[in-house]
Amino acid sequence: MAAAAAQTQAQTGPDGLNSRNFDALSRFIYDYSGIKMPITKLTMLEGRLRRRLRATGIPDFNSYCDYLFKHGGIEKEAIFLIDAVTTNKTDFFREPKHFEFMERTGLPEMAAAGHKRFRLWSAACSIGAEPYTMAMVMQDFIEKTSGMDYRILATDLSTDVLQAARRGVYPRDMIQPVSPEMRRKYVMVSKDAARGEVRVHPRLRATVGFARMNLMDNAYKVGEPMHMIFCRNVLIYFDKPTQAKVLTRLCDCLLPGGFLYVGHSETVTGISLPVRQVANTVFKKI
Repeated sequence: MAAAAAQTQAQTGPDGLNSRNFDALSRFIYDYSGIKMPITKLTMLEGRLRRRLRATGIPDFNSYCDYLFKHGGIEKEAIFLIDAVTTNKTDFFREPKHFEFMERTGLPEMAAAGHKRFRLWSAACSIGAEPYTMAMVMQDFIEKTSGMDYRILATDLSTDVLQAARRGVYPRDMIQPVSPEMRRKYVMVSKDAARGEVRVHPRLRATVGFARMNLMDNAYKVGEPMHMIFCRNVLIYFDKPTQAKVLTRLCDCLLPGGFLYVGHSETVTGISLPVRQVANTVFKKI
């Protein structure tokens, strides 16, 4: 590890992010967001934070860290710092087996149990592709079943991605996984073909409410229990103790009989939760 740190620091140059400042930043990022930043991420962090140096007019990383940790700047800068380091990969119908389960099993089971007002939560919504996909599946389902309604809460730590999600505007090639029928109903194509953009239909956007939330909070203030919670491809950035805390809090927000979806590369093995597995990375609250 020491050799890796020395090699990484050597690559940054004299005005780069040194290991001392990296350690201070990575500790804050972990405490604030639960995201682990190993020394191998030093170059990545340096590259992303150079944009913050330009935006703030701070000349170098020593001055930036002094501003954060010695002169009280961390409270004001925290949101921008986290926005700079979070990774927000997302697609419509990403990990499609989850949406197949939702459509064919999850929603019919909950409807059969007498539920008519569905509450769903995308707990790491990024730029909005996940909650809008949930809305497409949900809208199709309720159109075939009278007397039902739904709302979707979409939260993320990053203010940048939430702003993009609220707009609901995407590159046209991003909607390739959406079926032609759903595109016709739920996606509007820009009149200016050169822009190559599409926008989620207003009636679908109206069903999704966006809010900033930190999964490191001691409690999640989401109101009434949720019928379904999607928290996918974010747990991989947490260590095991943090995963256990987050999953426990998520389960606290889930209705008995409700469903929790995690990413296909994630696991709840070794964590005591009030759920049983009902499909690949899909869990039902006992």
